[in-house]
Amino acid sequence: MQTVFLGNARWSVPALEAVAGSAHRPELVLTRLPAPAGRGNRPTPTAVAGAARALGLPVREVATVREGEGFHALAEAHPDALVVVAYGEIVPRPVLNVPVLAPVNLHFSLLPELRGAAPVQRAILEGLAATGVTTIRMDEGMDTGPILLQSEEAIDPDDDAGSLGARLGAIGGRLLVDTLDRLAAGTIEERPQDDALATVAPKITAEDEVIDWSAGAERVVRQVRALSPAPGARTSFRGRILKVFKASARPLGGPVSLSDPTESVGSIFGAGFSGPPVPVVSAGGRRVVVLEEVQPEGKRRMSGEEFWRGYRPQGEILG
Repeated sequence: MQTVFLGNARWSVPALEAVAGSAHRPELVLTRLPAPAGRGNRPTPTAVAGAARALGLPVREVATVREGEGFHALAEAHPDALVVVAYGEIVPRPVLNVPVLAPVNLHFSLLPELRGAAPVQRAILEGLAATGVTTIRMDEGMDTGPILLQSEEAIDPDDDAGSLGARLGAIGGRLLVDTLDRLAAGTIEERPQDDALATVAPKITAEDEVIDWSAGAERVVRQVRALSPAPGARTSFRGRILKVFKASARPLGGPVSLSDPTESVGSIFGAGFSGPPVPVVSAGGRRVVVLEEVQPEGKRRMSGEEFWRGYRPQGEILG
């Protein structure tokens, strides 16, 4: 089939690579215009633009496909299938009508679970044991189209959004090629989503990044995992931002003792676990949070041990 690929994010890249290596190599890749990024705030192409060029695929960087240059480029390609992965924009009916066979979206959840912009992060935040990937025939709703294929994947207790998203991207690439193969052969069976089972995965906001130490150690650790490697969960330390990129929950007892964990929520102290002291934070209840990797504002990322040695924050309050 002739295909056009539409995507922006780094998690779109494994799917692009999979389709490029299949019988459905894209005739055109459409992606967002370069946006300011990095210390110099220089215009930076999307991850999809870089990958498309490396694969030798024709690529157009456009403001949108809803109208103007982007829409005309898509229409002129006359694709059999439009493939959309992590594009981040609702696609209207005129765009959905362009492909001859189907507009196909790869979504990083087991739809109708976790419809929305942040399914990978929300799956970890909600403490799900498993998630997956789904291909759908797109309609005008938010991830509401009929299901084409699905594949389930367990969430490892050590997964953060980066590792889980990368794994789902690879699995999704294979599922996407299988979907296109079956569409071309006319053997795929669509099934409608059950809206009664739908849950949502809204975009991560600045408020979601702020750690509430009273929420409990397990919840805090899930938040850290869900927001790593970017944007990072954050708290305040000495009047400035402290980002936490890796953490674990430990029970009180042994090397970790605290006379009144409820009243000391957010307090930081040192504990040794068969090694040098590392920072431990009270999070209410009988479990604490071990800070394993952090980044003080204006400084580099560092291990918890380095942070403890450099700042000596015994007894200070985070948040």
